[in-house]
Amino acid sequence: MNESKQKRTRANGEGSIYPYRNGFAAYVWVTTPDGKSRRKYVYGQTREIVHEKWIKLHSTARQGPMPTRSVTVAVFVARWLSEVVEPNLAPLTYSTYETLARLYIVPGLGAKRLDRLTVRDVQKWVNGLQRACQCCAQGKDARRPERRRRCCALGRCCGQTISARTLKDVRGVLRSALTHAGREELVSKNVAGLVKVPKVRARRRKAWTTDEARIFLESARGDRYYAAYVLIVVLGFRKGEALGLPDVTDDGPEELAVEWQLQRVRGQLLHRETKTAGSDATLPLPQICRTAIAERRRLRAEDRKAAGAAWQESGLFTTGRFGTAVEPRTFDRAFALRVQKAGVPRITVHDARRTCASLLVDLDVHPRVIMRILRHANIDVTMEIYAQASSTATREALNRLGESLDR
Repeated sequence: MNESKQKRTRANGEGSIYPYRNGFAAYVWVTTPDGKSRRKYVYGQTREIVHEKWIKLHSTARQGPMPTRSVTVAVFVARWLSEVVEPNLAPLTYSTYETLARLYIVPGLGAKRLDRLTVRDVQKWVNGLQRACQCCAQGKDARRPERRRRCCALGRCCGQTISARTLKDVRGVLRSALTHAGREELVSKNVAGLVKVPKVRARRRKAWTTDEARIFLESARGDRYYAAYVLIVVLGFRKGEALGLPDVTDDGPEELAVEWQLQRVRGQLLHRETKTAGSDATLPLPQICRTAIAERRRLRAEDRKAAGAAWQESGLFTTGRFGTAVEPRTFDRAFALRVQKAGVPRITVHDARRTCASLLVDLDVHPRVIMRILRHANIDVTMEIYAQASSTATREALNRLGESLDR
């Protein structure tokens, strides 16, 4: 009896610590995110452990509202996206994160408690994603009109599994979310960072040779988007930067500032600053760029005169016939058509930017200079391109090596 009383006696300042099952428990009154006052409990095998948790809980409760129950992965990820990602990152980044979370993370892990998520849970989920047909899992074929259904909705699984690149991106989103959960002390470790995912095999992207790039640009002379093509191939502009460039007021500028981009994000055409400060630069213009800019200004003046009252001033350098911004997909189609007409190897707009890097490599330009021109945030990205010399340069190097050994 005395032992029982002694066991229930509380030390000074412990307050709400009491025996519970095979150990002890304690609670603190906290304010929840919805403004209500509720008890939040902590548990442990010894009084000392619970007392330490209780003190820490008191300190945390004084800092602001806190949940009394551990939230699920789905609830936390939704809050993280709305309160952390959307206000602080680029709209396209938020859109990408939200899509990956909605399609992959929430269906597979959303119902699990955040504080009980284990490495095994995440590894099992990753392994399942690799095997599952995403057409079946997401009901892609079922959403098509009945007359256009051709596979999963008809019981003929198409086996559309997730790519290694997408799987790595999905894991990256979960890892970022759990990193923030760690900052809020909702989890003790980031289990997403401990799982294994397939290695993404980096494939060499296509790029034009100097002759092919010259043929393409000569074929594009007189094209509405000729100046944009020149900026991409010669200066390594990104597509969004070429389309988002403000109107150039000088026919022969000596340099050009790269500070804006145009993006289509979830139905909205956004004209916004470039993604990072490292993407901004003021680049000197070679003569081919100055000539292309002057030609573009002349064509734009003709378009304005022909449109008359229908002209809509967008303040952009690359515009449509009536002065409006050019849709990125429209530009992609125009580029593909021009490539076909020029008779050069088929590449994407981004590969045309990569062509700029490849041509600079062939000219033996120093990697740091290429990095500045292309505005890479990391020299490793530049070195990856620099290491991929063109087949012509490779052949010449091997010929020189062979000649030196054959003397």
